[in-house]
Amino acid sequence: MSTLLLLICSNVFMTFAWYGHLKYGHEWPLWKAVLVSWLIALVEYCFAVPANRWGFGRFTGFQLKILQEAVTLSVFIVFAVTFLKEKMAWNHLVSFLCLVAAVIFAFAFKSGGQTG
Repeated sequence: MSTLLLLICSNVFMTFAWYGHLKYGHEWPLWKAVLVSWLIALVEYCFAVPANRWGFGRFTGFQLKILQEAVTLSVFIVFAVTFLKEKMAWNHLVSFLCLVAAVIFAFAFKSGGQTG
């Protein structure tokens, strides 16, 4: 459970680092947007690295990556709707459901690549 919580925290910071300047940073020079984003991403790494280190062994590298992508998209959906004020279209929802299916497939079946 700590891996999932750390990935969620990591992705909140990552989403603001990558996309936060789209709402408020248009007047900034590009170098400032990059610098501010990099500083936010540094905090993101402080959550992501432990999440992956502690999760590896319990999960495979493939499972960690698939889980991380699902968390990324989940956090981004909330961000896009609430912060960027974008509407989610039906094709975005179907794409998200396909990713949920990928997570289910990644975790539901035992594979030869299991560690630990």
